[in-house]
Amino acid sequence: MKKNMGQTDRIVRLLLAILFAILYFTGVVSGTWGVILLILAIVLIVTAYFKFCPLYALQKLNTLKK
Repeated sequence: MKKNMGQTDRIVRLLLAILFAILYFTGVVSGTWGVILLILAIVLIVTAYFKFCPLYALQKLNTLKK
């Protein structure tokens, strides 16, 4: 996996993941939509951790500064 995600992109993903987790665990969003948000939060955290986004790779995007 070649890194393709910059620092700003990682921060935005982590902030969104935190927001989605808060919405789920406080009960603001529940049921199917809550589970979808929780899964999306996990995906955002994993992609931010590895600095790699498979969708970016498919589209040949790169937000990493060289």
